[in-house]
Amino acid sequence: MSLRTTALATGAALAVAAAATLSFSGAGAASAATTACTVDYSVNDWGSGFTANVKINNLGTSALNGWTLTYSYTGNQTLSGTGWNGTWSQSGKNVTVVNAAYNGTVAAGGSVSAGANFAYSGSNAAPTAFAVNGAACTGAPVSPTPSPSASVSTSPSPSASSSPPPSASTSPSPSPSGSTTTPPPSGAAPALHVAGNSLVNDAGSQVVLHGINRSGTEFMCVQGYGFFDGPTDAAAIAAIKSWKGVNAVRIPLNEDCWVGTSNVKPEYAGANYRAAMKTWVDAVRTAGLTPIVEMHWSRGQYTGNSSGCADVNATCQKPMPGANAVPFWSSVADTFKGDNAVVFDLFNEPYPDRAESSIAQAWLCWRDGSCPGIPYQVSGMQKLVDTVRATGAKNVILLGGLAYSNDLGQWLAHKPTDPTGNLGAAFHVYNFNTCSSVSCFDSTLSPVAAQVPLMLGEIGENDCAHGFIDQVMAWADAKKLSYLGWTWNTWNCGSGPSLISSYDGTPTSFGAGLKDHLATLG
Repeated sequence: MSLRTTALATGAALAVAAAATLSFSGAGAASAATTACTVDYSVNDWGSGFTANVKINNLGTSALNGWTLTYSYTGNQTLSGTGWNGTWSQSGKNVTVVNAAYNGTVAAGGSVSAGANFAYSGSNAAPTAFAVNGAACTGAPVSPTPSPSASVSTSPSPSASSSPPPSASTSPSPSPSGSTTTPPPSGAAPALHVAGNSLVNDAGSQVVLHGINRSGTEFMCVQGYGFFDGPTDAAAIAAIKSWKGVNAVRIPLNEDCWVGTSNVKPEYAGANYRAAMKTWVDAVRTAGLTPIVEMHWSRGQYTGNSSGCADVNATCQKPMPGANAVPFWSSVADTFKGDNAVVFDLFNEPYPDRAESSIAQAWLCWRDGSCPGIPYQVSGMQKLVDTVRATGAKNVILLGGLAYSNDLGQWLAHKPTDPTGNLGAAFHVYNFNTCSSVSCFDSTLSPVAAQVPLMLGEIGENDCAHGFIDQVMAWADAKKLSYLGWTWNTWNCGSGPSLISSYDGTPTSFGAGLKDHLATLG
């Protein structure tokens, strides 16, 4: 599912740019340098709260090493949670953001972004003045007068070729794409493989995954806002784990951001995006949660039936993976091979049945990439399985079926071949789907679940209640099937499934259904 197809871009956007003049010592420099900066401020406002996004742009000629941003509100805006990409705090109306350990260095001409959620009532006026390291915003570079308060000297952050990783990172600096993830430490999520119709650990014991989807990493980067929608620090992971029984997190990826196409801002693309995602996956895995990485938004121009957007870029869900899916999955698999705790979900929600003339042709499109109804070059599931295995990766692979992964009717007949035998099926179900009844589950899902591991990768309902998922979970529990709720984001659950109202883990009425049910499983 992908309700946030425009996400922050459609929020009540406010933008303020203010220029700050400040002096500081460049990395390794013996004397202060002349510089200036601007601060861009924007919000996604939903009426009783908002996400504040700040972006510091270094307009000077030398790197900024260490930064503290300050600004003030005029209303009753109150910080909620811990924020991300920096340490956020508030005293009265005054807000302070201090760089994280990984993003303290801002290269000349570069920028750094951070964000946090706030609550408010009444008006939500944007701040009009900002300061960086105590220097007020004026917009004009000046010759510095070095002083202890204006000179900042901190240890440089990791190489600029590395991404600003999420503050959730509990592992070493991320390695570039192509490196092998180090083996999981003790207490981390288990390595998994397929045995019959089950996922099992290295000891051969069955592992049933119950957890959540964490949306944001599929849209924030391509929309130019950052890597994450909400915090990903240690406290954020602890909040997820506070729901008893949660042992998996599904992480959606954006093809353009991972590959690094020109339509994505450089700071959120390519090596930067890959490093941030790797660090997030490592942090989730190290915390004992199985990471499931999946291609959510992909490249390919499609304007036919059920088109999500007319854009060739990865700005919405497309009916099938395109040509860029091959280098994408080659890189993803190469990044995580050797760590079989990471599960691969090859494509979020295929819907070639909306483009092809028959269900039979749609399944051929799905498996073989033979898709006369789709105008771009399609990479079928067999091609992508082969791509992953060509890297040497033996990770478990999940494959969703047709109709946005809600139709597995011919999944077994079109199952791709896999030399490792580590394939499973993925099914998505909401109260508004065609296959949303126990009778449909029995007739179409049970035969699949009898032969391969079946994961209900997204379960949800659009009424902010949980009566529907209660039935789904009861059916899945009886068959020892894995399932994940959509989604661990603080969106309005009245307009789409949202599990939480705060990143401290406070559930919505819908989320309470999943939380309370998992707590009964022991």
